[in-house]
Amino acid sequence: MAEETKIQVIAVDDDETILDIYETALAADGYDIKTFSNPKTAKEYFSALKPGEAPHVILMDIMMPGIDGISLMHDIHSLDVTAHVPIIAVSGLSDAATLNDALLFGAMDYMVKPFDMASLELKIKKAFELAQKIAPKSN
Repeated sequence: MAEETKIQVIAVDDDETILDIYETALAADGYDIKTFSNPKTAKEYFSALKPGEAPHVILMDIMMPGIDGISLMHDIHSLDVTAHVPIIAVSGLSDAATLNDALLFGAMDYMVKPFDMASLELKIKKAFELAQKIAPKSN
């Protein structure tokens, strides 16, 4: 049986508890997870990525200090190396305007906090499958 690709997920959220949940649950289920609690640090990380280093999926909070998730999504998708990476917005906001903005500015999907981990993992797998179809080929 062929070895499955370990899905690489980067999560950006200013709530350390949410990041702990991601790190514990996603790592336990076989994901390669990296987290950022500071959106400015995350932006610097994404800006420094080289071709082939982009994650498979990004989980993005919307309401964060300094740089909000909508702006950061736009910045990430404006970079050649991460332009194709699917972003799932994860937010405590559930109003139509926020959802519309998230989808308009680059989110492929949206989860409202508190979320069900199994549902989030289904969305991550769906995003990963999409990313595999549209990702630049490295070979």
